[in-house]
Amino acid sequence: MITDIAPVDSHQPPSASMRALKENGYAIVREAVPAELIAAIDRDLDPRYAATPFCEGGFYGTRTKRFGRLLIRSPHVGALVMNPAILALAEAALGDWCERIQLNLAQAIELHPGALPQFPHRDQDMWQGTLGEVEYLVNVMWPLTPFTTENGATIIWPKSHGLEALIEEPAEEPIIAETMPGDAIVFLGSTLHGAGGNCSASVRRGIIISYCLGWLKPYENQWLAYPPDVAKDFPPELAALTGYVQHRPNLGNFEGQCPSILFRGYPPDPIAAVDALRPDQQALLADYIGDQRSAGGDGTLAA
Repeated sequence: MITDIAPVDSHQPPSASMRALKENGYAIVREAVPAELIAAIDRDLDPRYAATPFCEGGFYGTRTKRFGRLLIRSPHVGALVMNPAILALAEAALGDWCERIQLNLAQAIELHPGALPQFPHRDQDMWQGTLGEVEYLVNVMWPLTPFTTENGATIIWPKSHGLEALIEEPAEEPIIAETMPGDAIVFLGSTLHGAGGNCSASVRRGIIISYCLGWLKPYENQWLAYPPDVAKDFPPELAALTGYVQHRPNLGNFEGQCPSILFRGYPPDPIAAVDALRPDQQALLADYIGDQRSAGGDGTLAA
């Protein structure tokens, strides 16, 4: 495996990260956030790490701990989810296939000594859509502790994304994403990857935050993780990212309206359904209605 990777400095233009992501299926952004922010998150999550039992099953790993709902477990996680540079990367990578992106997952992971290497996989396999043509997902791994070869740093197969995901054996040798707290490991949902094995005497902690197409069912059920009485206190942009907005046309509505109306409580009386269309659809509809009115005045064709 290769540890000599070509990271992208966070001070370089976003186009450098986007180019690396598109060409290699991953990008490592050094010093994407201050290490102090990561340290604060680690302190906030420490009690939950201690209380969480080990996973069950060979994929999650029996020497690994995982838990979600991170936006309510640390007030600092929102800064990772809404990081402008990372969010721009996700939107650029996924924007061709959706009207808006959504939060797919915010999960804490802790590999304990003795953890085996994870089964190499592609996260896009959660969905049974067309492969090789559409990108469904962007992952961002945020190390809370240093990621090293010994403690199970993320393993990535470069250029295994896109159409290459249809090929059984990757052409490139895998790299080991050795990184420090504050760095971000960004990779596509079509990129082959997996956690390394932890051969060290200490735990390896990280946070995986991922974004997916707004019309997909996300990995983590956001409405259960953050019900209206919780999400109402999020900044509007974060609430929208967790599902409290419609994906036009009309997808994800509540009684025909934006689900954010629940931030004021469940409506006591019946409410009207309201169109939520893209501008192009709205224009087509306006032309159609105009033609209908010109034809008959009442929606019927003129004689």
